[in-house]
Amino acid sequence: MGTSLDEKKVAGSDSSPNVEAQAAAGDVADIDVINILGYKPELRRNRSMFTLLFQSLAIAAIPFGFGGPLISAVYGGGQLPMFLGWIMVLIVDECVALSLGELASRYPTSAGPYYWSFQLAPQNVRTLLSFITGWTWLIGNWTITLSVNFGFASLIAACIALFHPEFVIEPWQLLLIFYAITLLTFVIVAFGNRLLPMVDTFCAIFTALSIFITLVCLSTKASVGRNSPAETLGHYDDTLSGWGGFSFFIGILPAAYTFSAIGMVSAMAEECGDPAVKLPKAIALCVPVGGIAGLFFIIPICATMPSLEYILGAPVGQALPYIFAAVMGSPAGGMGLTLLVLIITFFCSVSITVAASRCTWAFARDNAIPFSSVFKRVDSRHDTPIFALALTTVVQMLLGLINLGSSSAFLAFVSVGVMSLAISYAIPISISMWHRRREVNAARWTMGAKIGWPVNIIAVLWIMFELVLFSMPSVLPVTEVSMNYAIVVFVGFMVLSGIWYLAYAHKGECNDFSSSYTTGKVPGRLHANTFLVYKGPPESDGLVA
Repeated sequence: MGTSLDEKKVAGSDSSPNVEAQAAAGDVADIDVINILGYKPELRRNRSMFTLLFQSLAIAAIPFGFGGPLISAVYGGGQLPMFLGWIMVLIVDECVALSLGELASRYPTSAGPYYWSFQLAPQNVRTLLSFITGWTWLIGNWTITLSVNFGFASLIAACIALFHPEFVIEPWQLLLIFYAITLLTFVIVAFGNRLLPMVDTFCAIFTALSIFITLVCLSTKASVGRNSPAETLGHYDDTLSGWGGFSFFIGILPAAYTFSAIGMVSAMAEECGDPAVKLPKAIALCVPVGGIAGLFFIIPICATMPSLEYILGAPVGQALPYIFAAVMGSPAGGMGLTLLVLIITFFCSVSITVAASRCTWAFARDNAIPFSSVFKRVDSRHDTPIFALALTTVVQMLLGLINLGSSSAFLAFVSVGVMSLAISYAIPISISMWHRRREVNAARWTMGAKIGWPVNIIAVLWIMFELVLFSMPSVLPVTEVSMNYAIVVFVGFMVLSGIWYLAYAHKGECNDFSSSYTTGKVPGRLHANTFLVYKGPPESDGLVA
């Protein structure tokens, strides 16, 4: 599968103190991998396969990922889409995870999907496809992170409503709570990078414990009664959403949202030892591990939840605290269980912000966003791309202003995040299939041709369906409140990126890549240089086992 790593040394590549320390610790092969892919190692390698898996699970945040948009499952028919829909989504999202794992193994870099697209695409369109993939990837990272922080704020507001039902939170009050969460997350991510792997590990343990506590409490208390086994797993009411028989698919939105960010951890590739193996394993394990744990959270809710009509009155559209309070028989009992979810959501906010900041940094490193020379800087003291993190935070705060004009902003943020990430996944997977999986079949971690083909096909078909599903309103008839503005936000972002490409970045297509590389057998990007145009990520002559 090509030449060996020892034969692929980049002549003249400089090293930071962190890189020298890593080399002394025996991480030379990992540094060579990044050099082979055309980059200079700049981030601390303090992640293992398990901490990457724990970060993935923290990003999924099962109780929040499923519970935040749970009102969609209520409109979608109740228990049947909640239970059966969860299992269906696990199967198709695992196909997406396996497909991404192969690509991450072949090209383990923080640049992620847009790097994969560049390497796989034909020469004449690789820069354009890389740019499109990168911007959808970046938009997805920003807006899915925004949806978590905004959902966190909404949960807090719903908890207040448990004790003060007459209280109606104003949009500006919700915005201030959101801003406080976003700024707190910024501080933790900016200055606590060395501790974050331990935070992810603690989050995984705490999530498992919280799911067990929720299972015991709901099953024991059941103040509104216990549903029969048939109702628990199969109750279905298709009259609430207005979509008729299609309501079932509205009901699977929470499950689809939970695992929509499975590819974000690929942005951590340059902070992990042996990423060509450990990173894809973490991506592939996230769905089955999280999915099985999720069943112990979902089934007790299905077995003890009140009538669907009752849940539709939940304040701020947050059904989970409302269900908890009803089942536990008191606002205090509901608050106790919701507090567990709030803590998990806080961990999710931190973990997903880390991943989004790394994505922003990687894209800036390839000069794909304005003022890249600023946003690609790494704070050597804390090993954090602090300016990229600041940009991620500011973008979230600006987009949060949308809530002042539309109370359905959370749905729009959720939908834009899922749609954008899905598109960024689909492009490199589709290009790989177009080339008959030639590159991924040669990866160190691969499914092989026989299994890979059907898995890739299912992944792409599911993504196409997701784009339709998340662009639809959950309830008919459509009003200003129920309207899904996701497509407006997404198109607005893409128009801005298109203007940027036409005015500046497309000039890179006619430039010779060789001017951007160091000398030697293998190209290596000199990050001290400031390139005038976006030329796509650096080329590589392949990564070997």
